[in-house]
Amino acid sequence: IMNGFADGTFDPDRNASRAMIAQMLFNLEGAKAGAITDAFGDVDDEDWYAAAVSWLVSNGIAKGQGVNFGANEDITREALIQMLFNYARFKGYYVSAKGDLSQFSDRGKVSPWAEEAMSWAVGAGLLNGPGDGTIAPDGKATRAQIAAIIMRFCEFFA
Repeated sequence: IMNGFADGTFDPDRNASRAMIAQMLFNLEGAKAGAITDAFGDVDDEDWYAAAVSWLVSNGIAKGQGVNFGANEDITREALIQMLFNYARFKGYYVSAKGDLSQFSDRGKVSPWAEEAMSWAVGAGLLNGPGDGTIAPDGKATRAQIAAIIMRFCEFFA
């Protein structure tokens, strides 16, 4: 699902980009590269993540940001959870779990478009706060955090 970098490192504390998440979900699905859409100005057909972005968008798992996908932008925790929630729905998995976001002091920072997904992730035990009483929805998701969330996702649905 996740690969390291060409220099032989995994770099767990590195923030993950939207392109990395697209590739991880593409790998999780075991999807095969198909036709690549030229829908985004920041995704070239030759980019390592082009097939993954195309697959995610064509299946309603991710959206672009206007004319761009935002491929090289660091992904926020709530955007990661929204993509994972959309992937779970795409697969027909149980997405009715509800967690209590009021337990987190920064619950008001959760974007309206991510509330259902964040509640689901907390209720399903996929997402915990960073240990300081917050859920950090607008915080950047590190590769280590993502590995833990995806592991929990796989255990929940396996």
